[in-house]
Amino acid sequence: MENYIGKLLDNRYEIQEVIGTGGMAVVFKAQCHLLNRPVAIKVLKSDLADDADFRRRFHDEAQAVAQLSHPNIVAVYDVSRGGEMEYLVMELIDGITLKQYMARRGKLNWQECLHFITQVMKGLSHAHSRGIVHRDIKPHNIMILRDGSVKVADFGIACLVANGQDGDGQETLGSVHYISPEQAKGERTDERSDIYSAGVVLYEMLTDRLPFEGETPVSVAIQHFSAVPLRPREIDPEIPEALEKICMKAMAPGLDQRYGSADEMLRDLEEFRKNPEVELAYDLSELRVQVTDEPTQNIKAKELHSTAERRYRYEDEDAPMAGWKKLLLALAVLAVGIGMVYGLYQFILASFAREPVPEYIVPDVMGHTIEEAMALPEVAGVFTIEEVGGRPSEEYPVGVILEQDPKAETVRKSDLTISVVVSQGGKSVAMPPLAGVPWDVAEQILKNLKMDLNIVIQEERYHDTMEAGKVIIATPLENELLYRGDTVSLVISKGPKIVPVTVIAFTTKEKDEAAEMARKLGLEPVFEDQADEEYPAGVVVAQSLAPGDSVSPGSKIILYVSTGPETPPETDGPGGEPVEPGEPAEPDSGGAQDDG
Repeated sequence: MENYIGKLLDNRYEIQEVIGTGGMAVVFKAQCHLLNRPVAIKVLKSDLADDADFRRRFHDEAQAVAQLSHPNIVAVYDVSRGGEMEYLVMELIDGITLKQYMARRGKLNWQECLHFITQVMKGLSHAHSRGIVHRDIKPHNIMILRDGSVKVADFGIACLVANGQDGDGQETLGSVHYISPEQAKGERTDERSDIYSAGVVLYEMLTDRLPFEGETPVSVAIQHFSAVPLRPREIDPEIPEALEKICMKAMAPGLDQRYGSADEMLRDLEEFRKNPEVELAYDLSELRVQVTDEPTQNIKAKELHSTAERRYRYEDEDAPMAGWKKLLLALAVLAVGIGMVYGLYQFILASFAREPVPEYIVPDVMGHTIEEAMALPEVAGVFTIEEVGGRPSEEYPVGVILEQDPKAETVRKSDLTISVVVSQGGKSVAMPPLAGVPWDVAEQILKNLKMDLNIVIQEERYHDTMEAGKVIIATPLENELLYRGDTVSLVISKGPKIVPVTVIAFTTKEKDEAAEMARKLGLEPVFEDQADEEYPAGVVVAQSLAPGDSVSPGSKIILYVSTGPETPPETDGPGGEPVEPGEPAEPDSGGAQDDG
């Protein structure tokens, strides 16, 4: 996939870097040269592009998501038009997945859970109203933006219910920890399947645990229709009771017990938001299914609460059961057993009919960076590495893998993605407030944290009120956690944008009028007197800056003001010689007048 870097698709999209991988496709960051904006490009993996069925599903995704326009759904802009590559052009999201967010934060407070799940349900409500079922709702497909808003992403296995394109019933879609019971059993799915998965996401946010765990994906899948997890308040009594009820109703194993639509769940979420003490009109005991000890099931819920096998019935376990109820129960168990045996028989036949699926041993990638792990011979071309979060570690340097799922030596036939958690260093500190701080001071503050931070100036921009050289905004934001080796991006002010002043003509204007005009223009007038034969006193006769010149605001301009014609010297002395002021004229020495 690195070979695509720098490639120009359809003479429009320039691929820049890999930003994510999935089971079907690789996602690149790209630049749209037509609209001059960054976008995300999802390219179908080359080994799947030759498969007609995969291409169909890939284009179904484009056709489905292209119908959607909602602030809580990642937008799709364009789709490949039959060239050498199969790709989608999507909105580029500046944020992280909910899975990564939970890995960093752990168990979320219920207010955050309410905020996130409400936005997810709004996005699903819009999609369902267009006949589109996502079928793969999980934290990995929910994006958290910097402003706290949420977008549902990757409608990669969505189906158009309105057109009856329900997919292959034999195929269990979605991620095993989040799939609905009907998906786990390969039955028909509808909008309520997304509601179940959203309930599992809410459960995980509230408790920091998945409702079902198991040694194999099959064992986890079976638990979705054969067991009921601990209630959230059994794990954390601080969780509001009404929010627990909303979560468990969304996760009800029976379709008829579940919320009938995303809008129904949104109404309860809104009622809870208005009043966390609201009484919701249903009982959790009505949402529980009966689980028997049939050997074919051989599944127990994760022993989070006790080591005893957990059984759930509609009725209270201590209540006596009438004989006819026991008979009905026995018949129901028998029917389930026959159905499961028949299903197992069909599965075995189908297994013999299929070609053997190759097995792969999961390599040990711990202790490597993601780049190093991807270059390992046992990883390259077989497994993909997906970063799902990070946490502080004194043992591992920053960026080194400290957890992986599945574990090394696990045998896999499908789902060849290794989810990893990377080290964020040994400690964390809160991001200090830097807005309004001079750049050099901000740099010193960050260095004093002794966290080996990578400090970069993201950009310099004009700012009307912030002095040049001061920090406008810093990322991460104030009070967010910083880990050793993190990058801190700063936006620095260049001060107010200076608009040049174009000089106008001030000559022939009265002194006071010229002064007012200059100041309005943004110039500082300075006056000097100058005698002038042509203009009367008080009129501007010349200026130091020529009309049409461009100068900075606040520049000085000298305006020469007429004092009138120059005064001639006194000529009262003999022979017209000038007489110095205060000097008396000498008497005439030409002698007495001749009378004759």
